[in-house]
Formats: sequence, structure tokens, C-alpha cells
Amino acid sequence: MRGMTRAEEPGCTLSDVADNAVLLPALRVRVTAPDGTLHEAPLGMETLVVGTSPECELVVSDPRVSRRHCELRLTRKGVVLRDLGSKNGTLIGDLAVMEVLLPLGAVVTLAGSRLSTHLAGAPSIVPLSPSTRFGEAIGESLPMRALFAALERAAASPETVLLLGESGTGKEVLARAIHAASPRKDGPFVVFDCSAVAPSLIEAELFGHARGAFTGAVSAHAGLLEQADRGTLFIDELGELPLDLQPKLLRALEARQVRRVGATEWRPFDARVVAATHRDLRARVAEKSFREDLYYRLAVVEVNIPPLRERKDDIPALVERFLAAQTPKRTLADLPPHAMSLLLAHDWPGNVRELRNMVARLCLFPDFAVSALGASAQKPPAAAAPLPEPAPEPVAALPATATHEAPAGEADEGDLGALLGLPLLAAREMVLERFERQYLATKLREHGGNISRTAEAIAVSRQFLHKLVDRYGLRSSAR
Repeated sequence: MRGMTRAEEPGCTLSDVADNAVLLPALRVRVTAPDGTLHEAPLGMETLVVGTSPECELVVSDPRVSRRHCELRLTRKGVVLRDLGSKNGTLIGDLAVMEVLLPLGAVVTLAGSRLSTHLAGAPSIVPLSPSTRFGEAIGESLPMRALFAALERAAASPETVLLLGESGTGKEVLARAIHAASPRKDGPFVVFDCSAVAPSLIEAELFGHARGAFTGAVSAHAGLLEQADRGTLFIDELGELPLDLQPKLLRALEARQVRRVGATEWRPFDARVVAATHRDLRARVAEKSFREDLYYRLAVVEVNIPPLRERKDDIPALVERFLAAQTPKRTLADLPPHAMSLLLAHDWPGNVRELRNMVARLCLFPDFAVSALGASAQKPPAAAAPLPEPAPEPVAALPATATHEAPAGEADEGDLGALLGLPLLAAREMVLERFERQYLATKLREHGGNISRTAEAIAVSRQFLHKLVDRYGLRSSAR
């Protein structure tokens, strides 16, 4: 059942208080487990996920609740609750619901637990940017305009910024926008991706090295902190920074000095640092795999970038931007019939990156792309089956767009017809991409989602596997 009810209670919706501000109610979500244990979390501008996974915003101790059971989102109409394909369902009374506008105080049953929302204090005012753009980033939705407002203020300051968000949400685009809006805009913007460099080379990349510091160091080399002097250093995938290098980065940021590998003297630098990661750094701090002092040093300004599935109002504007970037330029009128409704129905596990690639496919192979989107929209949510204990660097099963009923290497009649309408090389590329998606998803499942073990089993490097995971939008199984 897919139901909608009317939220009559005052104070449980986002409401306008000015042209560029909304009133945010002080809502809390409470879950009572079967043994009487209470679990609570605030519900703000960001979506709150309820489940047993430690990466959920509200973690429940009921073993019958799925890892990612349901999510709640505050809107102008009220609190929207959505089931995430849970094994035991989400019920109001005797009715199982997939999505519902939840009245304040209504009781929802999650397996053996009970969920409700309640007010817990005075509302607060959240500023919104008057613009629907921040640099190259586009966002007409309330969460993005609130994000833009925060980043506009942060950009003018010298403080470090920590961007948190799933892969493909546009963290580097926002980092570049922060730089462009800052007093350092005329300085260099330097990018360092922790996941793309071998751990043994990260120190020399960040801090530089002296001549003869190691084999191959034929001359002295300035590190990226020095290269970003009077500008911005963007440290991407911060969560992959080796633990032994974290105190060295902290020391450099505190002292504003670096010592190159193999050197004795300290060199001053003047770079503003913006960092980003798709990892849950608070959880990593708790498990001692990320230093607490470095986390707090970088998270002076911490913002969460909402995934695309939580801001689908932005999809038409994003599609229009990606179409305009095609050669030759395209418009929304050039899309196949019903393409936009299919784009809006998809959940986009690969976020904006996946949407951009899909727009390119719609332009190049419209029939095939629409067929894939249609198959995704018609497929019901999968039940959340029990998963093995969380392993380091978990990655989940195949996203909906890459799921096919036919065995790998085969195609149903609709897919075969679409493939026969393409040139040989294009058809071959599509088939190989489908195989690669299914192959990787199967291997990741076989190894409990562990990147290191999977990479070893399929004879590729961890860095290369990370790139494939990002390319195909294979998200963390805990998400």
C-alpha cells in the first residue's frame, strides 16, 4: 500500500518565516524496542534513517528490524516516512505502508518496535541562500539552499571545512565553489585524493621530500600543502588517510609548517584546507581508526551533502544543465517521451554522477537507457535480508539500475532488441558494462563487502576496485 494522510498538528512542518529562511521545528523521533529500551534522535533538515546498522542516524536494538528499515524526512507538508524495503514491514495499525505523511504522535510498528515523533522544544530559524547555485553546484530544494547558505558564510572565513556525503554527491564541485567564493580565489586550488595514492607515498605527496630521501627522489619536491600556498588544498576521501599519518597532518595544520620527508628544516605554508569523505568519521573515531583530535581540527565547519534521492526536486535543473553540456547542446525537449518521469522515479544510488552519466546515455542510446530506467522503476524494493557482520570497507550489492532477471551474459527480448539497434562497438560496451557490474556485485557479496579481500580475489588493486565501485554506484551495504 502507498498511502498519504494529512498532518493536522501545528509545528511539525517546515514553514517560511522570510524569503530566505524557514522555521525548523524541534522534532525528535523515538523508537521503543520490545524490551522497553528507548532510542531517540532529532529530525532536522536531513533525512533520518532508522535501522540496526551502526551507520543509521537512529540505531535500534530490535533484531527483527532491518539494517536500513525506514527513513523520515521533514517537508513543508509534514514528516514523510518511507519504508526502505524492510523484511518485516512498516505498519500503521494493521496497514503496511511504503510511504506516508506521518501525523505527530502517530505510532508506527517496525517489527516488534514502536516509532513515533514528538516536539521537544522551541523551533529554530534556518537561513536559506537566495541563490539556487553555489559555484557550479545547482540546488533549488530546501536542503541544498540551506547547504549553500552555510557554505557561503564558511567560504568567507579561513576555517577548515569538512564535507560529508555519499560518492557522487558533488563534494569536489562544492570545494571548488568554496575556494572561488573565498578571499583566496586568486590562489591555487590543489586536489589530493587519499584513495588514489599508495599509502607509502601519501606522506611525500602531502609534505614533499628532500633530494635523496628515498629511491627515485632525484631532486627536492614541494608537497601539496606548500603548493597550495595562498590558496586551497582539497583533501578528498579523507577517511582513507592512514592512521600513522594523521598526527603529522594535525601537527602541520596546527603549526602551519611542514617538514619534507628526509629534511630537517620546517617550512611555513599558508593554505586553507577543505576535506571530504563518504565515510562516517564519527563512527571511525569511536572505533579508533580515525584520530579524534584531527577530526575536530578539520570539522570546524562540518556539512552534510544530501544524496540525490532526498532532493529529487533538483533533478530537472540538473538534467537541463547536463543536456546543455552535450555536444551539440540539447534541451529537455530532446529527451525521449516519459524519460523525465523515469528519472524522477529512480533512487540514484550513484547520485549526481550517476544522473550525469544517464543523461549522456539518453543522448547517445535513448532506447537502451529508457529501457534500463523503466526496468528499475518497475522492480519492487528488495527485502532487507540478514547480512554478515560489518567488515572493513563494506560495499553493497548491485544498485537497481544494474539488476537484471536474465543470467549474466544473456539478455531478455526487450534488451536484445535495444542492443540490435546499436552499432556493434556500442552494443559490446553495454554488454561488457552489465557483466562488469554483475561480476563486481557478486564478488563483493562473496567477500562480505570487504574491498581488500575482493581486490585480492579478483587480482586488481584496492585503488582500482574503489574506482570501479564509484563508477557503478555500488554503495556501502550499511547505507
